[in-house]
Amino acid sequence: MKPAHLILLLLFNVFWAVSLSAIQALKPHLDYGGIATLRFGGAAVSMMLVWPWLPGAAPRGRDFWKASLMGVIVFTLGHRLQVWGNLLGSAGNSSVLMAVEPLLTAVAAAVFLREHIAPQRWLGFSLGIVGVALLNRVWAADFKWAGLTASAVFIASFLSEAAYSIMGKPLMTRVGPMKILAVSLVAGTLANLAIDGPTTIAAAAKMPASAWAWVAFLSVICTSLGYGLWLVVIRETDVNVTAMTILAQPVAGVPVAVLWLGERLHAGHLWGSLAIVAGLAIGLYAKPRAT
Repeated sequence: MKPAHLILLLLFNVFWAVSLSAIQALKPHLDYGGIATLRFGGAAVSMMLVWPWLPGAAPRGRDFWKASLMGVIVFTLGHRLQVWGNLLGSAGNSSVLMAVEPLLTAVAAAVFLREHIAPQRWLGFSLGIVGVALLNRVWAADFKWAGLTASAVFIASFLSEAAYSIMGKPLMTRVGPMKILAVSLVAGTLANLAIDGPTTIAAAAKMPASAWAWVAFLSVICTSLGYGLWLVVIRETDVNVTAMTILAQPVAGVPVAVLWLGERLHAGHLWGSLAIVAGLAIGLYAKPRAT
């Protein structure tokens, strides 16, 4: 992976870590479907505004329908499930479950894209999951495990999210990544509006400026720029390598929890962060298989 790509991905993982708190901040104003509708609707509008300047070929024919299907799977089904699971559980529980996402994505890449996952990368994933458990002190009496429903919903959302990489990477041999994202966002938004457009618009009309600021952050920073960057990176890098960077999100969530939510620092924050950083170092710098 290019150093510049790694730095940018780590930065956007900080933004994605903050997005979990942003969703909680929108909870008084929107239900889980409304959050997805406004977030991806705003992202779709932002991408359409710059469409003439987006590089690469536009998806046509079968590629257009694949990009559209990808949008419905990821931006309608997947994120409705993820927001729902986040609202059902706690921030700590969501963080623990989030550690499973890169592993599921890597396995999907191995199955569908025939990617080779180096042994060191498996060790990196394992250290990352252990680190997240330490960060959240899953053994403590005050840790609240989500129920079966919340956990199942969250994990189902990861499978939908994996489709973004598994379907998107082959398309980029013919189509520009940012135009794939734009078409996917429009398709996902149309599906979202068909589900709860009127109720979301009615709720949005009553939202304060602070809530709209969170929507703008989720739409432009976390989605238009973040998801675009992801496609640009996986065009040149294996999906399983790129997915490892998701493990940085729980580490980024520590200062958010301390400064914003008033959580007290504990030893698990230190040891968990060290385990995750070690896992990233081992996994990201695993030597590729000789060909």
